Amino acid sequence: MFGNNRTDIKVGARVKVVQKQDQRIGTLTEGVVRDILTKSATHPHGIKVRLEGGIVGRVKEIL
Repeated sequence: MFGNNRTDIKVGARVKVVQKQDQRIGTLTEGVVRDILTKSATHPHGIKVRLEGGIVGRVKEIL
């Protein structure tokens, strides 16, 4: 499942995100959602979240 819809992402969900510095190469980082940072219902590049380790990125895949 893709991470473009805010309603699909819940705090505590396991996701893969792309960090700002990795957007060009597309490296994905896996983690658990701590905070949802995007306020809008959808975003074409993925909803921005903060993972439990403090990493911030846009959700590319919901596991």
